[in-house]
Amino acid sequence: MRYLVLTDIHANLEALEACIADAIPRGFEQTLVLGDLVGYGADPNAVVERIQGLAPVAIVRGNHDKVACGVEQAEGFNAVARSAAKWTLDVLKPPYREWLAALPEGPVDVDDVVQICHGSPFDEDAYIFDELDAVRALKVANRPLCLFGHTHYPVTFELSEDTFDNVGAGSTPQPHIQMRPGCKYLINPGSVGQPRDGDPRAAYALVDTQLRRIELCRVKYPVEEAQAKVTKAGLPDVLAQRLAVGR
Repeated sequence: MRYLVLTDIHANLEALEACIADAIPRGFEQTLVLGDLVGYGADPNAVVERIQGLAPVAIVRGNHDKVACGVEQAEGFNAVARSAAKWTLDVLKPPYREWLAALPEGPVDVDDVVQICHGSPFDEDAYIFDELDAVRALKVANRPLCLFGHTHYPVTFELSEDTFDNVGAGSTPQPHIQMRPGCKYLINPGSVGQPRDGDPRAAYALVDTQLRRIELCRVKYPVEEAQAKVTKAGLPDVLAQRLAVGR
């Protein structure tokens, strides 16, 4: 199976469309979505509709999805995130709000190779930044490949019986990860709609379970259009500004 992997779209329709357009000629059969479809960006309804149209074979909720549809309160969110979540809750169409509210909690086992989650396989809202959390997640994961999001930062961790390593952090354009027999992998493809690694290009991944190969992809998109929509919607200016710098 060849999967298109999308995470942390954050209501950025321009970035989402760019990723899909870039992935189509590369080829994929099914789509996996790792949460945070909405929040921050100006197109929550259009993004939900677009994702529904892709008919993901597996999808999990993100923390912004939960708050933006009213499942949880915005505790722990900063002022900008709270403002965006409230705006999103107000503008989401009721059917889309209900659909988001019904999204499953991760982790979800996709097949014999792949497991997906938003934050981590041990806590859907936990952030994996350091090696200690990565090792814990790899030991909890019950598939050779666990895909996660939440941090908006592309990274790959590899665990074997003898070693643990960070084998790539997205610094090389469109790196390829070849899974080795007997190893477990924890991979974040990076954010579609709000990258935070200093690269403003949208990020996504393609996973080939037969070849045991992962492609971490970056693609340019019309950032100015997404920024103009954020400004026009009356969302905090910082949400538009950060798109241009990938922070």
